Amino acid sequence: MSVGELFNPRSIALVGATDKSGWSISTLANLRAHGFPGPVHLVNPRGGVVHGQAAYRSLAEVPERVDLAYVMVPTAAVLGVLREGAKLGIRCYVILTAGFGEAGEEGARLEAEIAAFAAENGLTILGPNGNGYINAAAGVTPYGLPIPQPLLRGAVGVVLQSGALASSVLGFAQARNVGVSLLTSMGNESVVTVTDVIDYLVDDPATRVIALFLETIRNPAEFSRVARRALEAGKPIVALKIGRSKLASHTAQAHTGALVGDDDVIDAALRQLGVIRVRSLEDLIITAGLLASSGPLPGRRVGVVTPSGGASEIIADRAEDEGLELPPFAPETVARLAEIVPSFGTVQNPLDVTGYVLIDRTLLGRALEAVTADPGIDLIMLLSEPPKVAPPDPAPVLATYAASAGRIAASPVPVVVVSNVLTDVTEFGRRVQAETGFPYVAGGIEHGLQAIGAAVRWSEQRERVLSRPAAPLPRAVAPPEGASGVWAEHRAAALLAAAGLPVVPSELARDESAAVAAAERFGSPVVLKAAAEGLGHKSDVGGVRLGLGGAEEVRQAYREIVAAVPSLDGVLVQPQRRGGIELLVGVVRDPAWGLTLAVGLGGVWVEVLRDTALRVLPVDAGEVRTALTELRGAALLDGVRGTEPADLDAVAGVVARVAAFAESLGDGLESLEINPLLVSGSRVEALDALITWR
Repeated sequence: MSVGELFNPRSIALVGATDKSGWSISTLANLRAHGFPGPVHLVNPRGGVVHGQAAYRSLAEVPERVDLAYVMVPTAAVLGVLREGAKLGIRCYVILTAGFGEAGEEGARLEAEIAAFAAENGLTILGPNGNGYINAAAGVTPYGLPIPQPLLRGAVGVVLQSGALASSVLGFAQARNVGVSLLTSMGNESVVTVTDVIDYLVDDPATRVIALFLETIRNPAEFSRVARRALEAGKPIVALKIGRSKLASHTAQAHTGALVGDDDVIDAALRQLGVIRVRSLEDLIITAGLLASSGPLPGRRVGVVTPSGGASEIIADRAEDEGLELPPFAPETVARLAEIVPSFGTVQNPLDVTGYVLIDRTLLGRALEAVTADPGIDLIMLLSEPPKVAPPDPAPVLATYAASAGRIAASPVPVVVVSNVLTDVTEFGRRVQAETGFPYVAGGIEHGLQAIGAAVRWSEQRERVLSRPAAPLPRAVAPPEGASGVWAEHRAAALLAAAGLPVVPSELARDESAAVAAAERFGSPVVLKAAAEGLGHKSDVGGVRLGLGGAEEVRQAYREIVAAVPSLDGVLVQPQRRGGIELLVGVVRDPAWGLTLAVGLGGVWVEVLRDTALRVLPVDAGEVRTALTELRGAALLDGVRGTEPADLDAVAGVVARVAAFAESLGDGLESLEINPLLVSGSRVEALDALITWR
């Protein structure tokens, strides 16, 4: 299979071309209008004249080599076209025809036949049920819907699991003056998949950013591979992933299963892979456009230059939402700005240079120069946009924007230009940008700041991932003989302890006297817990007694637990730990992504607090430490009201070892949960554990 040949044919045949089809009319019109340099042959079983040119009755009649067949025949005839084309040496196909896997059982059978035939004959097929593609960089546009004018060539590669949205996305990109290198409507992905196209775009010199609209991630392992390739190549992936599901209970016994949903796992996986996830088509294009223009952004400290006080206040609010900092300007910057900004203005960050810009056309540019020199600023956000309407004499306007472009290009830190609101870039605005070098403008404060925040986070994540060695593969450990069902604490904790993980000491007592003897060995106070196969949450059924001192208290507690919980294997006796912070550490198997780690605030309120951070395994201690800082309650780990701060390195190290141990147990593990993992300074200890086998 050759995706490169698919997207770069030298000759094309439209099979099923007819004057009755809008797709046929549009595809040929697109190829003619956008400069496809090679021959386009029309194939219709009746021959004659189609779209004003002679048509051949079959592919076999075409007198010269065909590199790409664009197939528009009825569903039942598609396989016949492939058979004929394969005999003629045609290796690449776009199948526009619908009625396959999306149409039910019979359609799925026909699609399977196509996929099998393609595999046997080395064919590269885009579709079926897809509109085709627009290779704007090469002027190859076999695409079945009208392409809005003008087709802007640029550095954003767009891959969509939707045919209906492709034209809308393209139209919005053009309205924002974002040029595309390649836009692909994937169809059913019977042969060529999203990850195949991403692979191509990673290697494509015309593409700097990859934008995805995803309904599903069909092969998480393959997606992870290509996302890592893109990250290493410095090509950001921006993705709009739809289809949030209800929380999936992967295992009814573990708290973790109630906390981890399909979309939560996808969100975590995309973050780890450095994929920027957005929530709208507008943000998809605006963020991709910004990254194509700016590349990586070096930090979170933003200096803002704007002619609007109201805009300054909006920006201050939204910057905080995005985790961006607006630090005070350095004293030398303040002094310099005080000489530039009118006396009725206030020199601060965000900087409102005031409406005096309407009188002094140099004011905004001079203020920008001063802020770009500030040593405490990583990047600048400049509120501006290209003009909408051409004046009778455009020369002064062009000169003004050329001067601004020069200042922006000369800045020692990146300057991101953002408009106040999201509006179209007009034809004159595109002309100004093209002739003066005035940069890409992110559309609107809302979308612009979201794009800046995303670009900063991508830059940070790329640096983290590439500077961190890959997590070592854990040594495989054979699960215990006949492991199945739910292992409650006495068996789960023993397995963890045998692996060298820190677990609170415990003894299994099968009568009152044994419980008293164990309590005396541990010293008071002690905890008694019910031990029974399949028992997940002991406290829910009265199976836990805390703070027990003398022998009589232990005896009484033992009797109460036996009465509350039938079919006991015994009662666990443990020394009671006091103080510290209780965490949840859970590993649960996601059906698509595999083992997933949840770490967060634990204890009996874990499902009420729902304060967890997720990671797809494998992870190392550095990644776990980052996850801990994402918790809403992260400040508790720093020590509050005189409590001892947690040793985050020690915590992260233990959690990473738990995760590696879970991986080592192989495919038989469904979930492993420690709740709580007690953290007191550098002491980290599992107080309870639960394992569920598949």
